Amino acid sequence: MPQTPPADLWVELNQLYADYSHTVDCADWDRWVELFTEDGVYRLVPRENHERGFPLATLAFAGKPMLKDRVYGIRETLFHDPYYQRHVVGPLLVRGIEGGSIEVETNYAVFRTKLSEFTTVYNVGRYLDVVKRTPDGLRFAQRVCVYDSEMIPNSIIYPI
Repeated sequence: MPQTPPADLWVELNQLYADYSHTVDCADWDRWVELFTEDGVYRLVPRENHERGFPLATLAFAGKPMLKDRVYGIRETLFHDPYYQRHVVGPLLVRGIEGGSIEVETNYAVFRTKLSEFTTVYNVGRYLDVVKRTPDGLRFAQRVCVYDSEMIPNSIIYPI
């Protein structure tokens, strides 16, 4: 059942989500890592797998060392046509607040623009998140991106 958080928490949550979108849209990968807790989890999962409880994920990283490894891969080892991303994120739905954890769900759409090509819808789905307060502010303890389409591009380079 959705909950209405206190106004100051609502503002902080919306700032975190805006910061996340801005960070990945600007390809600020070092900042992306810092938006997670030390043991933060990032997973990109097809909707069917999520709904059926299957553990298989398209991408799965647990902890900042794995997130930093992905950043290294983006910068140094993955070869691809450059492109821009633009995130559009829906209103936040706070599913629960318990202890230091805040469960949040929201829809997203990511558009991709390759150089010299038209912009396309790249990935659409919903974020299922667990957010925690840290000394540095709110951070993602878990970000599960559940994408709707069974078809995805042959490679996903940047975080969704």
